[in-house]
Amino acid sequence: MARTSPVQFINQVRAEAARVTWPTRRETITATISVIIMAVLAAIFFVLVDQIVSLFIRSVLSLGG
Repeated sequence: MARTSPVQFINQVRAEAARVTWPTRRETITATISVIIMAVLAAIFFVLVDQIVSLFIRSVLSLGG
Protein backbone atom coordinates (compact mmCIF):
# COMPACT_ATOMS: atom_id res chain seq x y z
CA MET A 1 0.00 0.00 0.00
CA ALA A 2 1.39 3.38 -1.00
CA ARG A 3 1.96 5.93 1.72
CA THR A 4 0.41 9.37 1.43
CA SER A 5 2.07 12.35 3.02
CA PRO A 6 -0.04 14.53 5.33
CA VAL A 7 0.10 17.38 2.81
CA GLN A 8 -1.12 15.12 -0.01
CA PHE A 9 -3.86 13.79 2.25
CA ILE A 10 -5.11 17.30 3.10
CA ASN A 11 -5.05 18.26 -0.58
CA GLN A 12 -7.06 15.14 -1.47
CA VAL A 13 -9.59 15.89 1.27
CA ARG A 14 -9.99 19.47 0.01
CA ALA A 15 -10.44 18.25 -3.57
CA GLU A 16 -13.04 15.70 -2.49
CA ALA A 17 -14.91 18.25 -0.34
CA ALA A 18 -15.03 20.61 -3.33
CA ARG A 19 -16.83 17.91 -5.36
CA VAL A 20 -19.52 17.40 -2.72
CA THR A 21 -22.95 18.78 -3.58
CA TRP A 22 -23.99 20.51 -0.37
CA PRO A 23 -27.70 20.96 0.35
CA THR A 24 -29.17 24.42 0.25
CA ARG A 25 -30.45 26.11 3.39
CA ARG A 26 -34.03 25.46 2.27
CA GLU A 27 -33.34 21.74 1.69
CA THR A 28 -31.72 21.46 5.13
CA ILE A 29 -34.66 23.15 6.85
CA THR A 30 -37.18 21.00 4.96
CA ALA A 31 -35.35 17.80 5.85
CA THR A 32 -35.05 18.84 9.50
CA ILE A 33 -38.76 19.63 9.76
CA SER A 34 -39.60 16.29 8.10
CA VAL A 35 -37.45 14.40 10.60
CA ILE A 36 -39.02 16.22 13.56
CA ILE A 37 -42.55 15.49 12.29
CA MET A 38 -41.76 11.82 11.72
CA ALA A 39 -40.19 11.54 15.19
CA VAL A 40 -43.29 13.07 16.80
CA LEU A 41 -45.59 10.76 14.83
CA ALA A 42 -43.52 7.73 15.81
CA ALA A 43 -43.60 8.81 19.47
CA ILE A 44 -47.39 9.21 19.38
CA PHE A 45 -47.75 5.81 17.70
CA PHE A 46 -45.62 4.05 20.31
CA VAL A 47 -47.42 5.77 23.19
CA LEU A 48 -50.77 4.59 21.79
CA VAL A 49 -49.50 1.03 21.25
CA ASP A 50 -48.05 1.02 24.76
CA GLN A 51 -51.36 2.16 26.25
CA ILE A 52 -53.32 -0.49 24.33
CA VAL A 53 -50.93 -3.28 25.35
CA SER A 54 -50.95 -2.03 28.94
CA LEU A 55 -54.76 -2.02 28.99
CA PHE A 56 -54.83 -5.55 27.55
CA ILE A 57 -52.33 -6.87 30.11
CA ARG A 58 -54.19 -5.22 33.00
CA SER A 59 -57.47 -6.74 31.83
CA VAL A 60 -55.90 -10.21 31.52
CA LEU A 61 -54.28 -9.97 34.94
CA SER A 62 -57.51 -8.76 36.53
CA LEU A 63 -59.29 -11.93 35.39
CA GLY A 64 -57.26 -13.95 37.90
CA GLY A 65 -58.10 -11.64 40.80
